[in-house]
Amino acid sequence: MKRTRFTDEQIIGILAEHEAGAKCADLCRKHGMSEGTFYNWKAKFGGMTVSEAKRLKRLEDENAKLKKLLAEQMLDLAAMKDLVSKKW
Repeated sequence: MKRTRFTDEQIIGILAEHEAGAKCADLCRKHGMSEGTFYNWKAKFGGMTVSEAKRLKRLEDENAKLKKLLAEQMLDLAAMKDLVSKKW
């Protein structure tokens, strides 16, 4: 998975600068990012505080872990069903 150069706190700080009146193009040039990245961040983190972003990250990590566990359980179940259905 691609890692970001900016932390959630930095992203929210950049978005706060924009809300304070800075132009998008100036912010992008200053921080070395594209405008597309800026608008993706705005869609994801717009209006959030740092604590809300941290909570969102924790929930996303927990969700990924639970999805992995579910996939493993479904794989085990399919293997068991396959084993039981074979004729001896």
